[in-house]
Amino acid sequence: MISSNALLHEQCKIVQGLFPIVPSTSVPDYVSLKSAGKLACIISIDNGATVTGTAITLKQAQAVANTGEKALAFTTMYANVDPVNTDVLTETAVTSNTFTSATTNDANLMYVIYVDPATLDTANGFDCVRVGTGNGVNCVTSVLYVLYPAKYGRANPPAAITD
Repeated sequence: MISSNALLHEQCKIVQGLFPIVPSTSVPDYVSLKSAGKLACIISIDNGATVTGTAITLKQAQAVANTGEKALAFTTMYANVDPVNTDVLTETAVTSNTFTSATTNDANLMYVIYVDPATLDTANGFDCVRVGTGNGVNCVTSVLYVLYPAKYGRANPPAAITD
């Protein structure tokens, strides 16, 4: 449980996975889930005019260096396709482990995907996750990871971008 007597970064690890960019050859970073009980992947998208949408997937690997990368199944994401006017995240079903961001022109979008480490192929050493972003046109995308709760209580949780 998050304590109101501690700072957020003392209770979870916050990692920038992809700095704002038009997704083309961009590849968001991996984070290791060794020191966290869950992962929230927060994807922010700023659409321009004549957007095509961006395919969003999840990947898992045996190391943050992309060792043995393969798809990570997920069936639900939470969407806010109008964060300028509302802060409501709507639970949305995902088909075939992927979804495409909304193609509304000049809109801001926010998506959240939760990952439980138990869904990874831990039997084969998979403990790292990243968001996959497909090519997009006229949109700027960023990815923020929030790893929580920290398995090891300390003022500065262990790094998530190294193994």
